[in-house]
Amino acid sequence: AYPVEMVIRGYLAGHAWREYKAGKRILCGVPMPDGMKENDRFSQPIITPATKATEGHDMDISREEILAQGIVAEAEYVQMEDYTRKLFQRGTEMAAEKGLILVDTKYEFGLDANGEVMLIDEVHTPDSSRLWVADTYAERIGAGHEPDGLDKEDVRRAVMAHHDETAETTETTATASADATLPDEVVRAAVDRYTDAYRRLVGAEFTPGEYPVGARIERAIARLGE
Repeated sequence: AYPVEMVIRGYLAGHAWREYKAGKRILCGVPMPDGMKENDRFSQPIITPATKATEGHDMDISREEILAQGIVAEAEYVQMEDYTRKLFQRGTEMAAEKGLILVDTKYEFGLDANGEVMLIDEVHTPDSSRLWVADTYAERIGAGHEPDGLDKEDVRRAVMAHHDETAETTETTATASADATLPDEVVRAAVDRYTDAYRRLVGAEFTPGEYPVGARIERAIARLGE
């Protein structure tokens, strides 16, 4: 796997908004227009990569820095960018069919056995993506409220408040650290949002599976070899 996550943003929200509010107009080498408000849509989605840190926070990084440091070869990075835009476009269309807005997300890539760039890890889940309810977006924004979200943003905010952090946390930072104890109501609300997202995207009620998941994963891998 490449030590870079391809973050793509269709709206000025989350980490991008915190940077914008702090006065920055360049994020990961990408310019952001003046005059935008929180949760406004970009005229075109922007790609704002982040390094995959083994410890601590992931960090913003530009395309130019990735190539200059040799983290990813240019031809492969161009392929990753192309896949990122196409995946986001398709994800946006699929979310819209379910009454949702795919606000932003991240993709991870690696090389397969033939040396071809391939998509890996989760795709368009509430844990890797920001999702809003489409039919209430305009009304809530017009009233000065946050959009109805079906993602982990409230969990992220609770963790940031716990650590008294502000703009340092990127979209790809781990949601909670080992010493962060979240209030029960935050946990319950997150579970409700995730199950709601599942219900809308999959079109079925969510049934909790076996936990811990180790044995279930082993059975699934064994079936692949049958």
